[in-house]
Amino acid sequence: MSNQKEKAIDVEKLLKNKLKSVSIGDLEDAIAKVVTEMVGEDYKCTISEVKYTLFSGADFHVKIELTYNPED
Repeated sequence: MSNQKEKAIDVEKLLKNKLKSVSIGDLEDAIAKVVTEMVGEDYKCTISEVKYTLFSGADFHVKIELTYNPED
């Protein structure tokens, strides 16, 4: 027998989708910032077709584009 205790699933927590309280604009900005830092060029992010799932998740389309700055 296993000495590890099994954790009970918190159904209330699972059904309460906290992603709905996250601003899509803030998420776009955060993704763009990470990609910009990784690549070394300025990128922008656009999120569309957001569908929240029952179990605290979300499906969405992410578009990442290089921003054009003629001053660079």
